[in-house]
Amino acid sequence: MHRAQPADRAQPADRALGEALRPPGVLFLDDAQRLSPPLLDYLRLLWDEPGTAAALLLCGAGAERVIARAPALRSRVLTWHQVPGLDQERLQETLAMFHDVWEGADPADVAWADATVARGNFRIWAKITSHVYALAGRGRYVRVDRALIEQACARLGPYP
Repeated sequence: MHRAQPADRAQPADRALGEALRPPGVLFLDDAQRLSPPLLDYLRLLWDEPGTAAALLLCGAGAERVIARAPALRSRVLTWHQVPGLDQERLQETLAMFHDVWEGADPADVAWADATVARGNFRIWAKITSHVYALAGRGRYVRVDRALIEQACARLGPYP
């Protein structure tokens, strides 16, 4: 019996994805706990393709339970990691590595945003970063101050 492999499919998206995974790299999928069993099996088939050199990183609260229910994929898991919230001691450094708009920001302003809005959650920091960047006119060299951070945080609404 012949199993359909992604390379056997005629769909251009399947071929493009297969080609994109040939060079070394990482495919990062957040909210993996929402992936359906057929999609998880499709991901497994992608990684079983000869020539695939990219790594698959599945993340999300509860993702391990979903992957555990897909034994063919679970058997290919190299390592499991529990990622805690952002380290307060290295928050400024982490944000500056994530996006250059945070370089030169006042650590007290960053600490304020983390204490009042982000609470160590990287996803919320990504949203704040996006809003800061947009409010600053998408400029490469932006002076991030408390007023700009407050504006960005206000865009998150009452439930960031």
